[in-house]
Amino acid sequence: MQDKEFFKKLFEAAVAAADPQRTIAAHLPEKPKGRTIVIGAGKGSAQMASAFEKAWDGPLEGLVVTRYGFGVACERIEIIEASHPVPDAAGLVASKRLLETVSGLTSDDLVVALISGGGSALLPSPPEGMTLDDEIAVNKALLASGAPISAMNAVRKHLSTIKGGRLAAAAYPARVFSLIVSDIPGDNPAFVASGPTVADAITREDALRIVERYSLALPAAALKHLQSAAADAPKPSDAVFAAHEHRVIASAAVSLEASADAARSLGVEAVVLSDAIEGEAREVAHVHSALAKQVLAKNQPFAKPVVLLSGGETTVTVRGKGKGGRNSEFLLSLALDIDGYDGISAFAADTDGIDGSEDNAGAFADSGSIARLLAKGLDASAYLNGNDAWSAFNAIGDLFVPGPTGTNVNDLRAILIR
Repeated sequence: MQDKEFFKKLFEAAVAAADPQRTIAAHLPEKPKGRTIVIGAGKGSAQMASAFEKAWDGPLEGLVVTRYGFGVACERIEIIEASHPVPDAAGLVASKRLLETVSGLTSDDLVVALISGGGSALLPSPPEGMTLDDEIAVNKALLASGAPISAMNAVRKHLSTIKGGRLAAAAYPARVFSLIVSDIPGDNPAFVASGPTVADAITREDALRIVERYSLALPAAALKHLQSAAADAPKPSDAVFAAHEHRVIASAAVSLEASADAARSLGVEAVVLSDAIEGEAREVAHVHSALAKQVLAKNQPFAKPVVLLSGGETTVTVRGKGKGGRNSEFLLSLALDIDGYDGISAFAADTDGIDGSEDNAGAFADSGSIARLLAKGLDASAYLNGNDAWSAFNAIGDLFVPGPTGTNVNDLRAILIR
């Protein structure tokens, strides 16, 4: 089997393990005396809604928002689409409609929240004194900062009227039952989509420290709001959350183990390094490449053939204006490191099917990637310095474009040493 086909099999196994059609049926709440209202947000929310409809044998109604192009047909749940990773006016309307959907409920009613990664951008809802343009500017500053997703969401939830548990609070006194597909290293449910239905103890003071640490250039209105008590988010101990439940039904850890099993079924031993790796993508690549070269040369600390797997979410500090994405940037950096080391190939992709803002989930790389670029007169280091890894891999035909997958459990990185 060619290396690319091998990696595709691993990706398919990871996505299948997080497929809502497989996971939701095992995590259904008790039926309520009153209405069942389904809400949701995220890049996997439409597929989650479709799966919930099929698994639920009682009446229901609802509304979920997903990324443009990620919608699927549902019979009783309305699917609307908005922009990701930068919010837009459609997301603003979606947030308003979700808040209206959960208003006026009773303690006999049940709200089922279907939450997956990407919900932060899909749910712009700026507080008084801020505009949508302000929230867009905040999002762009965060995306370019190199901050980990947990830090970004800590800021986002304090600049919102729907995140940080506020959507669940708006449903009071109805019971809220959240089903969560985690794309967060460590799987803290309050961090997924900035926790619209799950509160946590992070404060606005914590958010202000993040702003300072990453030198975030926030709009004046956003900074003013963060400095005021109006930014305080609900606490997990608030009475409005007393009857609420949440369950993480899919995660990077489960998907990585599925990929490892797939590799073994294809005759290659697999090692999961970590499901929660964070850090600058190009720097994380240096660590992975060093380990791969150690295996290649000395069969240490693992004997070849072996595939090294890792998950989590790296970050990219934007320095240039190219087309990129954290997975393609990771791979271009790694390709420079393994140039000429025959026997090493690699793959990295986002399990939602989109890496950055382009149409690819990630890319493939091997010991000859840099030579293929040079043969076309292209400078890999220049592409990396310009955050333009997409263009580099596009030039040599090594992009991975599976399309939307219907789930989102963060990144899958795989390095094969033969």
